[in-house]
Amino acid sequence: MSVIIGWDIGGAHLKAARAEQARIVDAVQLPSPLRLGLKAVADAFATAKARLGTGDRHVITMTAELADTFASRREGVESLSALAVRELAPAPLSLYAGRAGFISPQAAASHVEDVASANWFASASLAAKLRGSALFIDMGSTTTDVVPVARDAVAARGYTDAQRLAAGELVYTGLVRSFVMAVAGRAPVAGSWTPLINENFANMADVHRILGTLPEGADQMTTADGRDKTAEASMARLARMVGCDAGDAEPARWAALARWFAEAQIRSVGDAAMLVLSSTEMPAEAPIIGAGIGEAAIREVARRLERAYISFASLLDVTPQARERASHCAPAAALAILANGE
Repeated sequence: MSVIIGWDIGGAHLKAARAEQARIVDAVQLPSPLRLGLKAVADAFATAKARLGTGDRHVITMTAELADTFASRREGVESLSALAVRELAPAPLSLYAGRAGFISPQAAASHVEDVASANWFASASLAAKLRGSALFIDMGSTTTDVVPVARDAVAARGYTDAQRLAAGELVYTGLVRSFVMAVAGRAPVAGSWTPLINENFANMADVHRILGTLPEGADQMTTADGRDKTAEASMARLARMVGCDAGDAEPARWAALARWFAEAQIRSVGDAAMLVLSSTEMPAEAPIIGAGIGEAAIREVARRLERAYISFASLLDVTPQARERASHCAPAAALAILANGE
């Protein structure tokens, strides 16, 4: 039996998925904040390996090379590639270089632009292979990918982070880690448009916690103030964004404020989707394929754009108990499946 484990090294989380004969049987997401150093990533590898077991082959993608832990993306790619080799030895290992395919770790230095932040290309490539034409959207904890696929291939205008940002195919908004002040510059409070305080008092995890729309286990980071992960504590953090204490108003006011920020986030993803669709000849019947912890938001974008919605996980051969985790770890799951058919 062929066992392939796909790995996605992010700046805040490590994701991994185990495929047996191209069937996803387990997936895991673990906190690994690079701001604490490479040891955080190494520790996450150890935990994931204990859960997922050994594999005949490991395949690696990454976005963490962009972290300011590294002086450059080149340093990040080379450092993370070396770390993966150390943690996964002696099993065979390949790096995913997106448009260049799978390469050996020794070739990382000559493929930095291909390896850097190529995780989206894995998910979109598999979506193209399985569906043909669609708009693939993956909302994670920090960013959202908006990728057109057409005629069984990725049809994105950009490839690097810089190119994708300019094309609207990479939106720096996520369901958990995005600072509230990065989602909107003002908010309606008691009948007035109130500018936000430009401090990291609250994030989108607080917003979705208040609204009851935060998936279980999605928020793996500490809170902005180090206090509890409760709706009441989130209301206190959110109230500070408009210069208030939670006790200054009834909970309904802070719930309404949370709804405003959730709406602003959905609009930003919807705007990006409309921009990307305007640059392609996507058939009207082409669906939106959604992945990540923000699937509920993507489903709402699909409804507003009057397009059919398909969950990425529903396209995969995956055990029922791993279905949701496979969606949350879409690049890792896609890698494990793509490598099996290489």
